[in-house]
Amino acid sequence: MSFAHSHQINFLPNVPRTLSANRTRRRVAHTAAKIGEPVERGYIDSLPPDRAARRAGIIMHPTSLPGRYGIGDMGREAYAFVDWLASAKMQIWQVLPLVPPGRPIPGIREDYWSPYSGRDAHCGNTLIISLDELVKEGLLASGELPEESSLLSNVDFQKVAEVNEPLISIAARRLLNKPNTDPMKLAFNEWRVRLEISSWLNEAALFDAICHEPDNIGKDWWDWPDAFRRREPAALEAKRAASAAYIDEFCATQFIFDRQWLALKNYANLKGISIVGDMPIYVGGHSADVWANQALFSLGPDCKPLAVAGVPPDAFSEDGQLWGSPLYDWPMHDAHGYKWWAGRLGRALELHDEVRIDHFRAFAAYWSVPADAKTAKSGEWIVGPGEKFFKGIKDALGDAPIVAEDLGVITKDVVELREAIGAPGMVVLQFAWGGDGHSPHLPHNHYENSFCYPGTHDNETTQGWYEQLDDTTKLFLSSYAGITETEGAAWGFIRLSMSSASKSCVFTMQDVLGLDNTARMNTPGVARGNWAWRVHSPEIFAINCVEAMKLSKLAYLYARVAESGPQASEKRSENEKGVPDNAADKVATDLKARMRIFLDLL
Repeated sequence: MSFAHSHQINFLPNVPRTLSANRTRRRVAHTAAKIGEPVERGYIDSLPPDRAARRAGIIMHPTSLPGRYGIGDMGREAYAFVDWLASAKMQIWQVLPLVPPGRPIPGIREDYWSPYSGRDAHCGNTLIISLDELVKEGLLASGELPEESSLLSNVDFQKVAEVNEPLISIAARRLLNKPNTDPMKLAFNEWRVRLEISSWLNEAALFDAICHEPDNIGKDWWDWPDAFRRREPAALEAKRAASAAYIDEFCATQFIFDRQWLALKNYANLKGISIVGDMPIYVGGHSADVWANQALFSLGPDCKPLAVAGVPPDAFSEDGQLWGSPLYDWPMHDAHGYKWWAGRLGRALELHDEVRIDHFRAFAAYWSVPADAKTAKSGEWIVGPGEKFFKGIKDALGDAPIVAEDLGVITKDVVELREAIGAPGMVVLQFAWGGDGHSPHLPHNHYENSFCYPGTHDNETTQGWYEQLDDTTKLFLSSYAGITETEGAAWGFIRLSMSSASKSCVFTMQDVLGLDNTARMNTPGVARGNWAWRVHSPEIFAINCVEAMKLSKLAYLYARVAESGPQASEKRSENEKGVPDNAADKVATDLKARMRIFLDLL
């Protein structure tokens, strides 16, 4: 049974459907009248397609929120951030992958807590469970909470894990010890057996239990004893029985994550905010995803990957990039009706309202590197599943709101695939200024069905990027876009993004705060020092703060305020009070309001 058969996905009113619905628009009616004759009745009502709704938002991972216990979490500050977004008329909160991050094992595995090298594609990152919320739910006592850490420090993931995880384990065990008549225990028992949950949860829990056997710590699963590696039924059932308590606790912890995150997501939705998630196209080799579905990946007789993912050499890397993730066996996925992918995307759309698929270009063609290669140079391009993949997903899930991360070297087939399925692509302002006027990232080349970013989590902060530019490029930015040091590069790019033809624009929180590169989230190709940045001051989320007011004015000026839903009613009460229903008068009043905002921003 597919995910769609057991779970109904509900979309926010302003969230566009992707796989085909974006192509379904009203067309100008063709009359049957002959040349020189009067047109048919109703001709004047046959209008061109409506303009797509315009939105703006912020990209910030939950770990970057202020938090009392060393890391941003799903507690009070997360809800304050949602309130802040709503006050700023932001309709998007974009997050990085919510999966458990890759954990370093000194001398064995150097993952450095990256959410893009997660240990499981379906599980949630339990490090962002709010301890304060556990106290409210009676799963922890207030006296058990750790000492508060400095809000001025970035995340020390290892320390957070050492301090917070034992407390989360206590909470999980207390949940398990509740009587079966307890409402929370009832909810857990029902959640655990839902098909779209149990299909991945049981394997993830068993995988984690085997990983923690003393002889297996630090080993990839293909180096486990043969009975586990080849998934012999008797060995797996014996392990399930022997590790029943461990597995129960694992499942309870995931339930707590789901419970807290979905409550936060629901609160955001009620405020008119869509959660945009991030899904790396590939999964980690040492993961329950590959171990439990070996036939769906390109593995050899010894269960090790035959070929791995990466990208070819380019102007930035003479060796290319070797990612190491095993490649998919696409013919096998096709033979199974893309059931595994439908489950994965369905899970993502339970946790988010829209999903960005990282490295979208691999659906058209992907770079395949022999598993024993030292660099990505020896790889080759292989044809991907193309539009057939998305047809399979549509058959299972219906229209799924996805965003195509189509950055890098993008060939014609990638553009054709994205346009065929109606998915929005991406443009990044920091990429626009080094070449001629044909760059797709220059604002005059932006297209409506896209997301515009000043920079992403992988880029420098805009202020840090601007500080390193030569005078010629700064002069070009000043002439082209009015970017000046007085306004600041970050807010100049926020303004430029808001004015873009792109229907959605998203800014990093670092840019909203005008921070330099000391606040950079990630530097690709550098293993250490990433993912740790945090908003250090909770005062930023005061409802009437300056940054929220500036964003709301820009959103109104560039028609990025919601036309329906919770934020639209706020818009009318604040900006249209007393405006008559007469269309012409309303347009004139609206124009005057925009002019006032424009003058305020000067």
